[in-house]
Amino acid sequence: QVQVVESGGGLVRPGGLLRLSCTASGSIHSINDMAWYRQAPGKSRELVAVVHQDGRTDYSDSVKGRFLISRDSLKNTVYLGMHSLKLEDAGVYYCNVNGISGFGPRRDYWGQGTQVTVSS
Repeated sequence: QVQVVESGGGLVRPGGLLRLSCTASGSIHSINDMAWYRQAPGKSRELVAVVHQDGRTDYSDSVKGRFLISRDSLKNTVYLGMHSLKLEDAGVYYCNVNGISGFGPRRDYWGQGTQVTVSS
C-alpha cells in the first residue's frame, strides 16, 4: 500500500558530504511532517530533522548548521543534505513520513533505513 524508499547512504570521509533522499509512494496522501531519524550502533533512535507541511524546519542541536532538510511535496520526497560530517554522524538513517493511506487513519510510515558510514 505505502512504500517509503531511501537512497544516498554510503561511505564518506570525515568532513565530507552526503545527500539522502526519501520518497513516499503508493496509497499515501495528505502528508504533513517528513523527518529523518538516525540510530548509531548501541544507541537509541534519535530525531535529526523535521520539515513541516508549511516548510518550517527543526533540527537536532548536534546537526544545526551542518545538515539541511528540504522537501518536494509534489514528489512526496524529502531530502537531507549533510556536510562537515563527523564520526558521530555515522549510523542508520531512517525516513519518517506522516500521512494517510487511502481512507485509513493518519499515522507515521518508516523507511527501511540507509547506512551512513563516516570513516577515514
